[in-house]
Amino acid sequence: MKVKEGIERKGDKKSSLFKITMKGSVIALAISLLLVLVFAFLLKFTNLPDSVISPINQVIKGISVFIGVFIGLKKTKELGLVSGLFIGILYTLSAFCVFSLLAGSFCFDVTLLIDLVFGGIIGSVCGIICVNLKKSNN
Repeated sequence: MKVKEGIERKGDKKSSLFKITMKGSVIALAISLLLVLVFAFLLKFTNLPDSVISPINQVIKGISVFIGVFIGLKKTKELGLVSGLFIGILYTLSAFCVFSLLAGSFCFDVTLLIDLVFGGIIGSVCGIICVNLKKSNN
């Protein structure tokens, strides 16, 4: 009986991790789409130089991953590193697909790999911070 309970708990953790990852990634993607739209309007109506586009895009990705991880891990006090890593990577892949579809071209290059690493690192760090903040509040 105890073996079955252990298996069920392990399955529940996997299911929970999947739900957390999906929820966080979808939220991060929605935030990213919103912020990119706002930034596009700013570019259209101001005279910002093209040199600000790349840094602002990285900031948008970082903010999106942070918010996605924070909301995704809202009810959990464990697995911050792993959940954040998965959210960051899944968000990066889904954002790549969505924005490539909008642009009309898929370009697989070193930039995608850098973005995956960036998303994973930001997600992991945010996951660790979010989980530890919740632990310290209790």
